Amino acid sequence: MNDGRAPLRVLIVDDHTVVRAGLRALLTGEPGFDVVGETGDGAEAVRLAARLRPDVVLMDLRLTLDTDPGDRLNGLDATRRIVAGTPQTRVVVLTSYSGQGDVVRAMEAGARGYILKAGPPEELFRAVRAAAAGGMGLAPEVAGHLAGPLADPGTVLSEREIQVVRLLARGGSNRSIAASLHLTEATVKTHLVRIYRKLGTENRASTVSEAVRRGLLELG
Repeated sequence: MNDGRAPLRVLIVDDHTVVRAGLRALLTGEPGFDVVGETGDGAEAVRLAARLRPDVVLMDLRLTLDTDPGDRLNGLDATRRIVAGTPQTRVVVLTSYSGQGDVVRAMEAGARGYILKAGPPEELFRAVRAAAAGGMGLAPEVAGHLAGPLADPGTVLSEREIQVVRLLARGGSNRSIAASLHLTEATVKTHLVRIYRKLGTENRASTVSEAVRRGLLELG
């Protein structure tokens, strides 16, 4: 992750050349950003992320699948692979689609931000910075989708469980969460089991997505 002093290294992934050029111009014209690469192909995006190690990948949600059938990756698939293979790199989805289903799927794939192409440049800059810092960068329209009413108003997380979820959202491992909260790893595992049960989730990614939807995480 970026240390807050060097420019944020950004990889642009969009299947439209004009869009990539526009994003590059915006980012290079704003202090604190360095565009290290670009591509319109999901599989190439995964390879570039592994090689270039950017702080943030700007990912188009619906890449045109015009590559070889055996090498096709849409934006969600590419996001999952980048998050799994290059965990220090954050993915921010940049798309024209603001439907709740798309937003939730992106969060579950591991995206740390979701912004709209029609939004102002400041929203883009803010989301990239928030994701790079370990937070969430969401457009206001998206935050409205996710931070809705609790699915089960009777379910309440304890203060400690909320602390665990917030550290989980920053990419913390069980060991790092334990160190941050002065707990044992076994205790963290116990908290996670209880959190999964209360939120009705099955893994870390879906837990973060549900926590965002319930407004348990501060939106960057």
